[in-house]
Amino acid sequence: MSKPDTNEKKSPLREQLTHKTANVWSKATAAERKQIMEFGKEYSAFLDAAKTEREAVKEIVEVASRTGFSDLTGEGTGGRYFHNYKGKVASLFVNGSAPISAGLHIIVAHIDAPRLDLKQNPLYEDSGLAMLKTHYYGGIKKYQWVSRPLAMHGVVVLPDGKSIEICLGEDPADPVFTIADLLPHLWGKTQATKKAPEIITGEQLNLVTGSLPWDEDEDDTDSIKMHVLQLLHEKYGIAESDFISAEIEIVPACKARDVGLDRGLIGAYGHDDRVCSWSALQAALQVENPVKTTCVLLMDKEEIGSETDTGSASRYIETALRLYLAKEGLNDNPLDVLAVSNCLSADVNAAINPNWKSVHDKQNACLLGHGPVLTKFTGSRGKGGSNDAHAEFLGWLRGMLQAAGIRYQTAELGKVDEGGGGTVALFFARYGMNVVDLGVGLIGMHSPFEVAAKSDIWMAWRAYKAFLEA
Repeated sequence: MSKPDTNEKKSPLREQLTHKTANVWSKATAAERKQIMEFGKEYSAFLDAAKTEREAVKEIVEVASRTGFSDLTGEGTGGRYFHNYKGKVASLFVNGSAPISAGLHIIVAHIDAPRLDLKQNPLYEDSGLAMLKTHYYGGIKKYQWVSRPLAMHGVVVLPDGKSIEICLGEDPADPVFTIADLLPHLWGKTQATKKAPEIITGEQLNLVTGSLPWDEDEDDTDSIKMHVLQLLHEKYGIAESDFISAEIEIVPACKARDVGLDRGLIGAYGHDDRVCSWSALQAALQVENPVKTTCVLLMDKEEIGSETDTGSASRYIETALRLYLAKEGLNDNPLDVLAVSNCLSADVNAAINPNWKSVHDKQNACLLGHGPVLTKFTGSRGKGGSNDAHAEFLGWLRGMLQAAGIRYQTAELGKVDEGGGGTVALFFARYGMNVVDLGVGLIGMHSPFEVAAKSDIWMAWRAYKAFLEA
């Protein structure tokens, strides 16, 4: 006897009145499944090329220039512009058919990620090894960064203004760095009773950097440190004092990889938030005939509170908008334009990890593969430090996404009293614009190897493009 088709037994009224998400892949056509996998390959290549905010801006500017965008501060016109701000922030504008007084459609994401930074006086020798001191950047579990190969990316600026780029540990022929952990044989009373945040302290995040002595003199007090300095000088022409004017980031020395036998997931460093940045970038590059002028902002410093001149708490959006208005010969007040704009804060959310389900309210949590995540509010516990999107804006956005055939889901960032977190949404809401978070769900967030679903990335791109063109 054949099994009855349960779908035929479902009441149309049940379908109309209840809400349930579905796996994007299961609803995709054969052609769409091919697009999803190809989109994942392109995104993985971006992750490998852009492990720092400076590298991300370099990639963004290059692809924008190649696809018909002109520099907002240059001579070119044509209604499609990019702006490179201090090598750490990028923005892209596309002219809309409506007057600028009607406001913008803005997507803002961030291109920085949790990492380790070298201190300004980092190099020392101890117990027969040369070591580099670091200071962690953003919210990390410090123990996740030990006993793994690490790479060095960054820039050194000399007193004469010359800038030297550093990248060590990515090429298979390169050496790597590591933070050596304590062996389990000596993990006795002292270590075993520590809480997880105390197992490795910030001051223990020191990189093994060298082990061979210098041959140039007989002073063996710091000969291994001197050998490292000699090698750095030979390769980059820098001295110890040049660390003072350097920004050198320590990141995992691994490439993005497919995860799972079915290759439906991507594991990599930096999904938060380059997954949304890259998807928004692709939307900006491909947007056609938007009604409202579009603006995609790819910002820095989100992981440490969005402060400084390259973070979203700055007034960079006003600067970029003034440049755009001047380029187009418009006299509108930037603050008036921003006050009537709509904005998507494109940032990630925490998908349910089967190993740690207890920290989520399952009914208000997201699943990998069920589309981008609409997050009405973030914050901690009682919505502290959060933007809270208006129902009117959410109603409009739902209608827009449904009309475009976008599959999405909603979620909070964990149970109410488990913790929480924030995004850049509140900094843009201050201008009076409508703002809500819409981004990709991750598992393993803020770890050196985060995991995202290819189908979610593809659907996020479609959602961002539909929003920009709405």
